[in-house]
Amino acid sequence: MLQSQRGISAMGHAQVRVITVEREYGSRGGEFAHDLAERLGWRLLDAELINRAAVAAGVDPKTAARFDERLDPWYYRYGKLFWHDSSFSSFGKGEEHVFDSERMLEIIKQQILKAADEGNCVIVGRGAACALAGHPGCFHVFVYATSKAKREWFTRAFPNQADNAEQHLAAFDKRRAAVIRKFYQQEWCARGLYHMLLNSCIGNEAMIRAVESSAGVGAHAEVAPPGDCSTPADSASPAN
Repeated sequence: MLQSQRGISAMGHAQVRVITVEREYGSRGGEFAHDLAERLGWRLLDAELINRAAVAAGVDPKTAARFDERLDPWYYRYGKLFWHDSSFSSFGKGEEHVFDSERMLEIIKQQILKAADEGNCVIVGRGAACALAGHPGCFHVFVYATSKAKREWFTRAFPNQADNAEQHLAAFDKRRAAVIRKFYQQEWCARGLYHMLLNSCIGNEAMIRAVESSAGVGAHAEVAPPGDCSTPADSASPAN
């Protein structure tokens, strides 16, 4: 199923120069984002966001990757409470020197905002739709899939873990949702965050054409009626 808010080539009266793609694990939304960026000739910001964060934080990319789309363990977050207490702060590093999931999310958000200012990019996940909510020239997409399609993808990708496919799929999305809820106080899959909801069963080509048409970009751009569509409508249809 494809649900969209039509004619959004003038997002907030600005030409669309940024497309964010949030995705359910196993929906192949990352592959779609790659193909979309290639079609438009835009930069793809997926793994590159991790590399940018690593450079900004002065850590190894592998270290940054460990904190990607994750929350710190509860016992670590509990311990950080003491760092904010002046009686303990002198015994450890300053918070600006500590690299953890919270710091990773802060840097990722900074990189997302910087990329949006530069324009002509497709940004994958990591709360980009929340970070750029209401930002002129941004178009937000959520890619989902049926449980059957996600199980089949997981089984092909991880045959040795096929028996626990549903548990792994659910856990991954639960973790992503927890990150967005903690850092942005938003529900990760809330339809109001997005301008378009796409079921990946229609295939990447159809998905790309739908985004080009609705966002007013690429070869299949449509002329949009006037109006401010910088924020998705709350009345958008749910992804059923």
